[in-house]
Amino acid sequence: MSFDEIIDRRGTHCIKWDGMESLFGVSPDDGLAMWVADMDFAAPECVQAVLRDMTGHGVYGYFGDDRAYKDAVRWWQAERRGWAVEDDWIFTTNGLVNGTALCVDAFTKPGDGVVMFTPIYHAFFRVIRAAGREVVELEMPIEDGRYVLDFEAYDAQVPETARMLVLCSPHNPGGRVFTREELEGVADFARRHDLIIVSDEIHCDLLIPGQAHIPMALIEGVRDRLVMMTAGTKTFNLAGAHVGNVIIEDPALRATFAQRMAALGISPNAFGLRMMTAAYSPEGAAWVDAMMAYVAENARLFDAGVNAIPGLRSMPLESTYLAWVDFSGTGMSPEEFTARVERDAKIAANHGPAFGKGGENFLRFNLATPRSRVEDAVERLKTAFSDLQ
Repeated sequence: MSFDEIIDRRGTHCIKWDGMESLFGVSPDDGLAMWVADMDFAAPECVQAVLRDMTGHGVYGYFGDDRAYKDAVRWWQAERRGWAVEDDWIFTTNGLVNGTALCVDAFTKPGDGVVMFTPIYHAFFRVIRAAGREVVELEMPIEDGRYVLDFEAYDAQVPETARMLVLCSPHNPGGRVFTREELEGVADFARRHDLIIVSDEIHCDLLIPGQAHIPMALIEGVRDRLVMMTAGTKTFNLAGAHVGNVIIEDPALRATFAQRMAALGISPNAFGLRMMTAAYSPEGAAWVDAMMAYVAENARLFDAGVNAIPGLRSMPLESTYLAWVDFSGTGMSPEEFTARVERDAKIAANHGPAFGKGGENFLRFNLATPRSRVEDAVERLKTAFSDLQ
């Protein structure tokens, strides 16, 4: 497995590369796509083999018998997280943005508040607002260069209309792996305000070596109000498969969610289920471990280069492959530093304000790309901000 290989994704209906000129004004001919969270790496060979088998067969009919898929999900969670999951807890959705939308639909009503610790994954805002619910943003302070949770301040900010908390664990875009004490604080906070917790843990497998993720499901006293969301799409670069897992232990919550799934006719596709079954395996585990070791070195090089530029600071990465860079030290407006990154460095990166309160002075850079591109990005940024050095 070589993560150094440059795979040309241009002209393949790839939003990351083919969409960056219309969205950011950065041409794919001489620019770098470092925004949307998918990788520039080929998926594991165990997944490729399953797809070759399917295309070789040539018949793409309705999928039946998902026992092998659910066995693979249960094996993965037990093996990698120490979390025992039962078959009937697992619902398969068309990805976790879809899973989040279904949870909002099933467990809240129009006008209800949905609480989030911001900055947070931008797609949550879109689906919550589109459903006619109120987004309640609780901004995370930064201490010692990383995000923390301030429950004492948050308690006074939760409206009576709040019914749900969407948690992003590990945190996107900050890359935090929350401690057990922090997750226990989330559980206590949810109980105080009678909130259902929807825990998006899509990045839980993308750990910098030495880090350990604790599933929210392993925190005591929260399972009667907990919906877990996991997926292998980020883990194995299979985002286009649009397959995610909503895992619910509590029977009452499970029945409510099942009713909405049935009413909306949600079902997964055969390609996605076969791909995930193959990926959740020892071969897939070896691939993701190697990939994250590679990303960790990318992050080390990126952070060293970026942090050497006066006024820029990359948040230390504990999980994900997404660097969250603070430009506030430059004294520039978001419009000015973003223009330098896009116009001068010719890099497409996610704009921080899309992630909510606290993201105003940040850009998010995707490091799941061959190392030569990361090195190139650092040199481009040094040149774009050379007057500060």
